[in-house]
Amino acid sequence: MSLEARGVVAGYRRKPPVLTDVSISVPAGTIVGLSGPSGTGKTTLARVLALLDAPRAGTVSIDDQVATGTRFAVQGDLRGAVAMLFQSPRASTDPRLTLRSIIAQPAEVARRPVDVEGVAARVGLTPDLLTRRPYQVSDGQLQRACLARALAQEPRYLICDEATAMLDAATTATLVRLVEAEAAAQGVGVLLISHDEELLAACCSQVSALADLRREPAQR
Repeated sequence: MSLEARGVVAGYRRKPPVLTDVSISVPAGTIVGLSGPSGTGKTTLARVLALLDAPRAGTVSIDDQVATGTRFAVQGDLRGAVAMLFQSPRASTDPRLTLRSIIAQPAEVARRPVDVEGVAARVGLTPDLLTRRPYQVSDGQLQRACLARALAQEPRYLICDEATAMLDAATTATLVRLVEAEAAAQGVGVLLISHDEELLAACCSQVSALADLRREPAQR
C-alpha cells in the first residue's frame, strides 16, 4: 500500500520539463521526507502526486492502482485519496469564508456529511475559532484549519508542501506532531517537503533529496 510516482516527467507548458524520470514511493502509515533547493521542482512533484497536475510522462499510482485524470476528472474510487497542505494558508483559503466553511469544503464538494467540530478538535481548533475568517486568526491557526480541511477529505495520503515554512518554531512543532498522530492513528501516508533538514531527520522514516530521485536534474 503506497502512493507512488514512476518515471514522472513534468513541467510547465511549452517549457522544458522541470522533472525528468522521477520516482518516489510513500508507504501507507509512514512519513517520508523530501528536500531540495528552491526552484528544482518539489512543488511540481507534489502537485503531480496530489493529482492536481498531470505528468507529461510516467505514472502515479495509489495502492497499486494507476490514477487517471486530474482534479475532478480523477476516477471516482481514487478521487480525494490524496490531500495537499500548501505552504501559505492565506493563499490557499478564501478570505470570505469562515474556518468552519473552509474545513467543510471537501465534504461539500463530495456531497457527504462531515463532523467539522470533530475534525477541528483533532487539530486543536476550539469551537469559537470556527466562526472566524482568515484575517481574524493567526497563521498557525489558519494552517491548522487547512490541515483540518485536508483531513476532512479522508485521504489515504497527505502531501505537506513546505507547510511549516511560514510558521514559528513552536507552531511548526505542534503541526508536525498533529501530522505524526494522523499517520500513526489513521494509517495516512505522508510526504513532508521541507528545506529544514533537522525537521525531516527528526520525524521521517526516510528522507530523499529531489536530485537523487531523477535521472537528469533540471532547473526551472
